[in-house]
Amino acid sequence: MPGRITAVHCMDVPTSNTGRGDALRDFPGDIIRLHACHGFDYVARYHVWKEPLTVRNRTMTKGLAHKHLVDDSTRCSVASADYLLAFRKRGDNPEPVAHPQGLTEYAGARVPPSDVLKYRGWTGNQIENRFSHWVWRQYASAFWDDVRLNRVLPFRETRDDDDERHVHPLQLDVIDRCLVLWSNPGDVVLTPFMGVGSEVYSAVRNGRFGIGVELKPSYYRQAVKNLAAVDTDGCEQPDLFEEVTA
Repeated sequence: MPGRITAVHCMDVPTSNTGRGDALRDFPGDIIRLHACHGFDYVARYHVWKEPLTVRNRTMTKGLAHKHLVDDSTRCSVASADYLLAFRKRGDNPEPVAHPQGLTEYAGARVPPSDVLKYRGWTGNQIENRFSHWVWRQYASAFWDDVRLNRVLPFRETRDDDDERHVHPLQLDVIDRCLVLWSNPGDVVLTPFMGVGSEVYSAVRNGRFGIGVELKPSYYRQAVKNLAAVDTDGCEQPDLFEEVTA
């Protein structure tokens, strides 16, 4: 839809085995240039912080080993952030994403100060809505450093022997922030790389419709299980997904 947002979760990726060690490729830059060619303006880049030791233990990246610091720190690497790139389709948005009572929830580990919690759901002048202002300051930051890294859907059973070590689904905090900022309740959210169903799961939980596409059979089967377990807080919901077999 013109004026609406598409977002891509990505990171810098290692170059091929060329003997250059931890040399990286600017994959986000490739994504940005590709979107520009197809009528999307690049409007934001959010950095999702990752804890270095956790990354080292999961990926066994040599450049994150303390041994490199001891022997030759020029060979040290970095626990690269994940990036969330946001693009806006050129044109005027016919259906604004409005928040007449501001932001009413917060997806993250940080706890709102006690003196702003009483303003949650404030119905008066939104200039006075200190809760929404506080949430917005966290979301508007380019560095999302309190995303709960383990708040993800079940995924371990989907791994195949040839999968890369870093396979990990997108955190639900990141998805929830995207949904509230860039879609209205009742909107349709499309994810063409569904994985284990995280984006569709969060869309349904947040009162949207979700459409997901996934090629890998084990991911798709896990997505069906995850979506069957979605919690809609007791609200009656239509059948939002249908298993399709080819």
